[in-house]
Amino acid sequence: MSAIQPSPALPVGGPAPSAAVTAAWVRSLRPGVILASLVVLFFVLAAIAPALLAPRDPLAIDLAASLRAPSAGHVLGTDQSGRDVYTRIVHGARQSLLIGVGATALAMAVAIALGFLSGLGGRLVDGLVSRFVEVLFSFPVLMLSLLFVTVFGPSATTEIVAVGISSAPGYARMIRGQVLSVRGSGYVEAARALGHSYPRVIRRHVFPNAMRPLVVVVTLGVGQSIVWAAGLAFLGLGVAPPAPEWGAMLDAGRNYVTHAWWLEIFPGLAIVLFALSVTTIGRYLQQRLEGGPAR
Repeated sequence: MSAIQPSPALPVGGPAPSAAVTAAWVRSLRPGVILASLVVLFFVLAAIAPALLAPRDPLAIDLAASLRAPSAGHVLGTDQSGRDVYTRIVHGARQSLLIGVGATALAMAVAIALGFLSGLGGRLVDGLVSRFVEVLFSFPVLMLSLLFVTVFGPSATTEIVAVGISSAPGYARMIRGQVLSVRGSGYVEAARALGHSYPRVIRRHVFPNAMRPLVVVVTLGVGQSIVWAAGLAFLGLGVAPPAPEWGAMLDAGRNYVTHAWWLEIFPGLAIVLFALSVTTIGRYLQQRLEGGPAR
């Protein structure tokens, strides 16, 4: 006889997973997931304690060493001001990851408010919120960024707000769909039949069960936000040089791409590696949470 699956009506916050379940997750790890985890761990460590990985000053100018190709003294070369590219990439991880996480957090906060308001507010509220979300969808990221830059000036905060607001409509639609699905489920109706108050039903059943599938989406959103923010910075709409933020480094090095390729390749590679790694981890979590085989 097949094993009985746990009911979705069970309250969130039950017993912790057993050691056997944890061991099964560890055994299911593939080399790609392990490698992606190591990459993410490296950049997280760079964001927390960059001096451990790159003790040099990322803003120190040495004109005598400008535009040097990768070598033993400068493993990723130097920029037009003689600053070490590896050091700048490591020290720029904090700001780049902060932009990615901040934009995703802002997008999710706005999306949760809109999604739950639409899913629980009735037909009239649902229609109004849906029209508002469609209006947000009509604004491209670039246009919204230009608006924020004009009003507030280029900065990390501008990137976070522009990317976060631009990402929110997609998340809001997903959350609305999840709320509508959970609201009509049998265990929610059973809780109401037992006399539980409406706020308690939302807090104990609707919210946790609607949000659980979005854990993976948040993981994927961080990498996407970093790529978008780097693109905005490359166009001069983000953090201004000489800040070692990855997008700003791409912007500062584009005039030298024909004879100093490392100024574009290595910051771009850092962006791609981190985004690809968090996406790989997110896909793995999605497969495990859905009960499918981890690939």
